[in-house]
Amino acid sequence: MSSGGSSGAGGSNGGGNGDGGGGANEFDFAAPATDQSFENALAKARDGARLTVDDATELLATGTASAGIDPVRKEAVLEAADRRRREAVGDEVTFVANLNNNVTTACNTGCLFCNFKDSAHAFEADSDVEHAGFTKTPTESREVVEDALDMGIYEVCSVSGLHPAFALNAEHHEILAAYDDPASEVNYKVPEEYATDPGTYVEQMRAMSVGGVHLHSMTPEEAYHASRGTDWEYEAVYRELAEAGLDSAPGTAAEILVDEVRDVICPGKIRTDDWVAAMEGAAAAGLDVTSTMMYGHVETVAHRAQHLKVIRDLQDRTGAITEFVPLSFIHQNTPLYRRGVVDSGPSRAEDELVVAVARLFLDNVDHVQASWVKSGDAHGLKLLNCGADDFMGTILSEEITSRAGGEYGEYRSFDDYVEMITAIGRTPVERSTDYRTRRRIDPDDGPHGPRLGPRADGTPMLPDRSSGGEGAAGDAAETPPADADD
Repeated sequence: MSSGGSSGAGGSNGGGNGDGGGGANEFDFAAPATDQSFENALAKARDGARLTVDDATELLATGTASAGIDPVRKEAVLEAADRRRREAVGDEVTFVANLNNNVTTACNTGCLFCNFKDSAHAFEADSDVEHAGFTKTPTESREVVEDALDMGIYEVCSVSGLHPAFALNAEHHEILAAYDDPASEVNYKVPEEYATDPGTYVEQMRAMSVGGVHLHSMTPEEAYHASRGTDWEYEAVYRELAEAGLDSAPGTAAEILVDEVRDVICPGKIRTDDWVAAMEGAAAAGLDVTSTMMYGHVETVAHRAQHLKVIRDLQDRTGAITEFVPLSFIHQNTPLYRRGVVDSGPSRAEDELVVAVARLFLDNVDHVQASWVKSGDAHGLKLLNCGADDFMGTILSEEITSRAGGEYGEYRSFDDYVEMITAIGRTPVERSTDYRTRRRIDPDDGPHGPRLGPRADGTPMLPDRSSGGEGAAGDAAETPPADADD
């Protein structure tokens, strides 16, 4: 049974199961219901009024009083969001020349939505467990970034597993090793126990921050891992990482920022309050941050609305969020699917409504992203007409979505971008990570390549060179390409 755009659930067996009324479900999530009407919520959205959680819930559900997504009401929400997008940011569609360089897939957190990780035990020096994962040394990470700089990239994005030997710095290693049973108390083992030492977070930041590249790394979950077993504040952790070269922090590891949902899909991860505290710490350290939501598994539309409120409140306090990135749950190879918890991810109608309501609700976040990795080209372009104004980046290599069962590729050339964006009547714009630097692209002045990167000269980024996106990996003879966001 698929959600099919239900008013209640995101994924197939999620909260409410699309009944739109009252009732329980296997997770005891309340079925979405509000004191607002869809018509009033839509009128507020059209008028530009600040929306409430109840407003967002009604818009996401196209009315909680009935099951399923009403196609006429849905189109009204999309139209309001597209108009708001034009008013807020115009007709430009931005993208960035970037590389994903993840350090390691070793992780013991056990998130049920993830197929990116490999059990950290398999990476130990005396292990005979076969796996397709990898760990890179700081030297290997530097080589990957150096090669990509020559291709013209502006940004390197690095999001990794929580390797037990990964620590912030040498002092952190000493603190963790001093525990009576560090493996069970603070998820720590000394680097010597592993086939490949990932180095410290500070060493990896220094290695990847080369040649003027913008380093986008350290999720809230990674920041927690980099401070585990200590009383260090998140701001202090991010300041040390910034001194080592970190330029901005991804607001991933968010999934759904409602703890009753996190208790189902990622009980080993940090709670909502900790995620928010980490993002506030990054902002206090002077870093830009992004925000995300991974939806379409077990959550209800009410949970999605509550998540958006967490993001908007955070932005009200910090002003540090540069973009919101909706991440459609890719289910095929994940534990949630294998264990029969969900039968599918979100429908395309749900994708459209999430993008649209994000544009309407997040009145303090300028940019909303559409994902060709999650959605494919055609659907991704449709999302650009639902309120989105950014179309991701070149990536060069991708891992998390592809290992979860994604099928839309791992590389996007500038010529691809220009052709697709102009086909829908919009203006292609190369951007920096922080959106502060932009370059409009003349569709007739091809072939097209990046010009904002430290070594960019307009040379096209050729697909047959994209294999350079993944460097050597000490733990695996064959290394799959690396990834990005959640």
